[in-house]
Amino acid sequence: MKKKNEMTVNNGNEIIDVENIYQDIRTKIISAREKMFKHIDTTMTEVYWYVGKITYELSENSTKASYGKKIIDTLSSKLTKEFGSGFSSVSIRRMRRFYEMYPIWSTVSTELSWAHFQELIKIDRKEERDFYELESIKSNWGCRELRRQINTKLYDRYLISPDKNMIINESKKGVIEREPEEILKSPYIFEFAGLKENKNYLETDLESALLSHLTEFLLELGRGFSFVASQQRIKIGAEYYYPDLIFYNRLAKCFVIIDLKIGKINSSGYWSNANVCKLL
Repeated sequence: MKKKNEMTVNNGNEIIDVENIYQDIRTKIISAREKMFKHIDTTMTEVYWYVGKITYELSENSTKASYGKKIIDTLSSKLTKEFGSGFSSVSIRRMRRFYEMYPIWSTVSTELSWAHFQELIKIDRKEERDFYELESIKSNWGCRELRRQINTKLYDRYLISPDKNMIINESKKGVIEREPEEILKSPYIFEFAGLKENKNYLETDLESALLSHLTEFLLELGRGFSFVASQQRIKIGAEYYYPDLIFYNRLAKCFVIIDLKIGKINSSGYWSNANVCKLL
């Protein structure tokens, strides 16, 4: 609980409510960050669409199918070397299929993430794909929920049912909340930090490298992450601790605390199960 003198400032005859001002500014900052991260995701989706367009056109213009494969494999090798994971041959073929399904960029919804489109492009029938795309936007489905609805054949049940509203309403009863495994990736690739292998780095070196490339770091973390603070003081029980990085994920509606470690992790420290439960 905040002390009274932390919430108000007495300026002579005028009392200023600092807490309300703080909350107003905080809301603006969070909103601006969410817009920025959504823009990053949309920008990367456009990049993937462009990669798909280029590789599709090259493959179509090649006289032999093997040439198309060689082109993709060569591009994959060069892109992965410079930009890290995300450009494997399989991923580039997925981008090409994305372009095949959405040949006009202006028709690609900016309301959906690249993860959504990876599920949608598995659907061959355009009318079915359009149905799931629209419902994802209307119902604010996460990627995992979209996958569940596709697997339970919502579209087919919708087509044959005389009461279509009932089918849609029933589908919402089993909505899956976004799970940590949907939000977190494994592994994370941090080539952008510029740290060379086989060097004796300190944990502070890694922290500084990640913070100096914050935009790339957030992009690698995935969708919905907002940076909160570094070395923020947290009280657990009677002790104060300073975790390296703190983020907030708006999709999971929770804070994500990152404590950077080089070498073996000791679970008996302040991130032991007992202390985490106290923190929660």
